[in-house]
Amino acid sequence: MLDRPASNASLSARDIAYHMHPFTNARRLESEGPFVITRGNGIRIYDEEGRDYIDALAGLWCASLGFSEARLAEAAYKQMLELPYASTFGQRSHPKVIELAEKLISLMPVPMSKVFFNNSGSEANDTAVKLVWYYNNAIGRPRKKKIIGRMKGYHGITIASGSLCGLPFVHQDFDLPIPNVRHTDCPHYWRYGKPGESEDDFATRMAENLDDLIEREGPGTVAAFIAEPVQGGGGAVIPPRNYFAKIQEVLRKHDVLFIADEVICGFGRTGNMFGCETFGIEPDILTCAKALSSAYLPISATVINEKLYQGLATQADKNGSFIHGFTYSGHPVCAAVALETLNIYQERDIIGHVRNISPRFLAGVQQFADHPLVGEVRAIGLMAGLELVRDKAAKQPFDAKAGIGAHFEERAREHGLIMRGRGEQLVLAPPLIITEAEIDDLLARLARALDETTTYVASLS
Repeated sequence: MLDRPASNASLSARDIAYHMHPFTNARRLESEGPFVITRGNGIRIYDEEGRDYIDALAGLWCASLGFSEARLAEAAYKQMLELPYASTFGQRSHPKVIELAEKLISLMPVPMSKVFFNNSGSEANDTAVKLVWYYNNAIGRPRKKKIIGRMKGYHGITIASGSLCGLPFVHQDFDLPIPNVRHTDCPHYWRYGKPGESEDDFATRMAENLDDLIEREGPGTVAAFIAEPVQGGGGAVIPPRNYFAKIQEVLRKHDVLFIADEVICGFGRTGNMFGCETFGIEPDILTCAKALSSAYLPISATVINEKLYQGLATQADKNGSFIHGFTYSGHPVCAAVALETLNIYQERDIIGHVRNISPRFLAGVQQFADHPLVGEVRAIGLMAGLELVRDKAAKQPFDAKAGIGAHFEERAREHGLIMRGRGEQLVLAPPLIITEAEIDDLLARLARALDETTTYVASLS
C-alpha cells in the first residue's frame, strides 16, 4: 500500500513511515511526518532532535523495566552466541525455553500445567481460541465453540483476537468479528451504572446479563469467556471488586472456560504478579506477553491447566500429531531475555516497588478528579485512566469529531509526556521502575497539558 515513487526515485524510511502506521490518521501523518524515536534511557525516550520525553505508557504498556536495562541486552547477546535459533516443533526443545516454561508455571496464580509460546499477545489469544476449539472437539462437544468477549475489551489485532475485542474501530472494514464470537457488557460502573444502583447491584446485573446471553445462545454452544482483569485498551476500566466472583459463578454453572488475558496486567502492573491475584480470578487459560520480556524482544505465552492439556494430548495422539505452532515459538534468544526479565522482577522485588510507590501515583492522579475536563479518574497499581467529559454532572462525552483526546496528546508531547489520548480516554501506565520524583514530574507535565486543553475547549465554545 505504498505510493509508487517516480522512476529511479528513492524513498527514505521517514518518507514511507506513515503509510501503514497503525492506529494513526494516515493523512495527518502524511502532512506532518512521523514522530521518530532514536533512543531511550530509564523511563525516558528521545526523539531525533534530542528532546526527551517521559514515556507514561511504557511503550505500549510493555517496557516495564524501562529503556536501558543492560542485563537484558547482555542476555540476548550471550544467547545469540550460544544458540541463536532452535525450533520447538516435533518434540524438539532447548534449555532456555524449558527453564522459562518451568519458571512461568511456578509464578501462575492458580495451578497450571503447560505453556505454549507465541510471538505476541494477539497470537497468545489466537492460540487460546484454537485450543478451546480443539479441546471441545476432543471431548465430544463439537457445537460448544462460541467465545464471549466484552464491550471495550481489547485482545489483539489478528483475525480471531481482533474479533474478541469489543471496540468497533478494531472491526471496522476488516469484516470482523468472525462467527462464533459474542460480546457482553463492559463492567464500567461510573459510565453504565443505573441511577441509584450500587456497585454490588451493578456487578450482579453484569453477571445476570452474561447468564442471559449464554442461555439465549445455548449453553451447549458457548465454550469460553475472555476478559482482561483491567480493560487496558478500553481506557483502564477497573471492575467492581466482586464482579469477577459473580461472573465466575455463571461460567461454572454453564461449564464455560475462563481465558484471562494478562497481556497488559501481567507481571506487576496492578500491584501483584498477575491481575488474576488482584481480582480473585481462577482461569483455565492465562495469556501473557508485553512485560514478559519487558518488550525487549517479542514473546508471549498461552498457559493452560491440566484438564485442558489432557484433552489436547488425547486428541493429538488420536490424530497422530498436534498441528499448531509458529516458526519462532519459544525462540531461544527471546526466551533468554524473558527469563532474565523474570529474574530481575524477583531479585529487585519489582512487585514490592510497585506496591510501595503506587500510593503516590494513585493520590497524584486522583487530584485530577476536580479538573473541569475530567469526569472520572480510575487507577490501580501503576495504571490509570482519566475520562474527559464535556459536562461533568451529566457525564456527557465530547463529540469524537472534536478531537479533544488527540489535542491533549499533542499538548502532552509538547511538554515532554507520552501517553495515550484515544477519544475521551487518557491512559497512564509508566514503566514499573519509575521513582517518586519521576511520578511528580509526570503529573506536573500532565497538569500543564490538561490546562492547555481546557483553554482549547473554551476556544471552541
